[in-house]
Amino acid sequence: MAFNNTIEYLDLMDRLNRTQIPDDVVRNLRKFNATIYESDLEKKYGEPLEVIGYYIIFASLCCIIATGFDLVHGFRSKKLWFPVKYFPLNAVTLAGITVAMKLPVDLSGSMPGAVDQVAKIGSIAFMCTIMANFLPSLATMNSNELLTNVIALSVLVITLVVNICIQISTGVVGNIPHKEFDIKLLERVYNTQYQQNEFVWIGIAILNVALLLLLLIILVSSSFAILNSKQIIELKYQEVHEKALIDDLHSTGELLTVEKLHQQVSKYWIMAGSGSPQFISACSVTTTASGVICVLTFLLHLLTMLWTIALCVEPETNPTKSYDSPYKWSTFGIFIVQSIGIILGTVAPFARCFASISFKLSIKSMFKVEKYWFQTLLDWKYGSISLPLLRISFPFGKHKSKVVIRTLKNVVLHFCIILQVVVVVVCKIIVLVPFPLTICLRCLKWLFRAVFSSGGETNENTEQRKYVLQVGNEHQLAESTLKRLLKSLSELIKKSEKKEPKRLLNLIKENPNKNFQGVRMFDKDDHHVQCSPSKVEYQDCWSLTAVTLTTIAITLPNIEKAKRDSLLKSVRQGLEYVTLVEETLDLNVSIQNAAKILWEEVDFRHKWLGSKLKKIASQVNKGGAQVDANLQIVQLFLKKATSKIEKGRGSPNICANSMSCVTESIIRDKESHKKLFHELSSRITDIMAACLTNLPHAIAKKCHTSVIEKREESVKVAAKLLGETKKIINILQEDYDIPNMEPKDLPFIDKWCAYLSGP
Repeated sequence: MAFNNTIEYLDLMDRLNRTQIPDDVVRNLRKFNATIYESDLEKKYGEPLEVIGYYIIFASLCCIIATGFDLVHGFRSKKLWFPVKYFPLNAVTLAGITVAMKLPVDLSGSMPGAVDQVAKIGSIAFMCTIMANFLPSLATMNSNELLTNVIALSVLVITLVVNICIQISTGVVGNIPHKEFDIKLLERVYNTQYQQNEFVWIGIAILNVALLLLLLIILVSSSFAILNSKQIIELKYQEVHEKALIDDLHSTGELLTVEKLHQQVSKYWIMAGSGSPQFISACSVTTTASGVICVLTFLLHLLTMLWTIALCVEPETNPTKSYDSPYKWSTFGIFIVQSIGIILGTVAPFARCFASISFKLSIKSMFKVEKYWFQTLLDWKYGSISLPLLRISFPFGKHKSKVVIRTLKNVVLHFCIILQVVVVVVCKIIVLVPFPLTICLRCLKWLFRAVFSSGGETNENTEQRKYVLQVGNEHQLAESTLKRLLKSLSELIKKSEKKEPKRLLNLIKENPNKNFQGVRMFDKDDHHVQCSPSKVEYQDCWSLTAVTLTTIAITLPNIEKAKRDSLLKSVRQGLEYVTLVEETLDLNVSIQNAAKILWEEVDFRHKWLGSKLKKIASQVNKGGAQVDANLQIVQLFLKKATSKIEKGRGSPNICANSMSCVTESIIRDKESHKKLFHELSSRITDIMAACLTNLPHAIAKKCHTSVIEKREESVKVAAKLLGETKKIINILQEDYDIPNMEPKDLPFIDKWCAYLSGP
């Protein structure tokens, strides 16, 4: 039944009417009918809250899992300042956090039990941990994203704080009995002595709210400095990059050897790593201060948990149940899950406390606030950056209203600048909290270095220190950063060397031709290859030519399956690097896309522009000589290519044009018909080898990108590529006869054809 208690109470009243109980007693008891009915209604309407509690658990778990992924990513990349990759501040994470914070935002739900109280207050501690984890992700945003996300987070936190304050005043937090409700009556109801714990709960809640507000102030303060610190780093990066370009100009015409490439990758690896926006943010005093506050929040929550356990173990000190809210058992789940989140989420902020431990401390530096902390506010104050507030106009007193607005703006911004300075100074003071532990760690580090270090610092490291980018000029921070970066680069290259493309390496190593003559046959101006005018308008690229040759080779009849599969796997591996070179050097993007589509069709579906390769091979008369069968295959491909070209223009015609030129050159080169598979394999190798002579140029170009947020990943790709192709570069430069061409012409297959066909 829907309202069990109400119906039972009404039945009781009916039975009392039939007894000898005085009528005035029954009338007084009937006054409680409406109260009991309303209580039953409230209980029924509160039934979905348990489901909402499980929804809160799910949202909290999502946040914890994302935080855990960031920890794993930090450990795997050996960045113990833990960059934020999976749990940044954005609209998605804010939506999840809003759901996870449902418990402390709920104004009306009663939380009488000890577990109910610690779950509600623990949610505030969980929010503190989340905010401390967010800080480095602010550095990855542009100005609009930063403004939007910080405002959204501020609204959420302020709403949370206001709601907690309301709940403290109404007694929801602290479980304070109403003034009109006698405590003696409460003791009679529960038949035990009531002990007031409300002041402890309120004190814990106030401390958590204070830490949450302090973290919000630090986060907003950091957001003002991030854009300016990124600009400082960008200017330093461009300055060093220009010097590197001048050095490269002096060595124009020289081959980029593996040793030179390693040096160049090292330079940009150091610049990208030390100039990473997240690393800059992780080394700031505000991030260190937020880490200290996060640890304090964890300790406070730990003490709260222990005290709650004590209350639950000794129920005589609290007459209510451990959990007796409308959320029922879900409050216990919320408490457990969010407590795990607090423990796990404290790891990264605590580790970031030691990301900048090497800077020198002094009283002067402690109270000195660098200009970049408040430069944005100064720009707003003096009009370098316009504010929306200044564009407001009034229908009356237009000039006076502008004066009032500007004066008010200057006063507010002046106050904000003072507040910003105070916040930074307070953060620098908070940084002193983990300093004793820092001293111990540094002593252990020096001791370890004295025992196990083989020698002093090399001249190379001294030379590379100038590539460390910093917002300030902390020499010791540069030294520790440099060592960490060089070690990580060395480990990455060694790890990449184990993933070298062995099939491609063997193909290039075993190639009998070391003079790239396989490239020469595709010269469209050569008298042997007379392409029609409709074909000449198309340009060619390395990958498309290699795919076209491979298509013909794997379709040839009477070829052993092992040889065919071996060639296919080698080309598959080689095309990864050929395509990467073409993409990096921006060579014929439209033709690259056509080659990619064609290769997927050939490799996965065994088709060429819709025609099945098996069907083409089945049209050959296999009873004749091998030479005739090979020639028939080539002629069939030429016929299909000519048909595609006549139908119209577009990507299919690009591929058909390549096939037409290749097949015509094969038909005219009668010497290749006897051992066509072997000749095609050799020419494919020459094509890919010629393209891969541009690998050093591609690696060097991959080192630099203009987008600051993408530099670290771009240099990482360059370092991996260097490790994987180190042997290939050495073989090409030492064993092959690379043409003495202009460096700017080396990336283009047409330039190679023209050079090799020349006198």
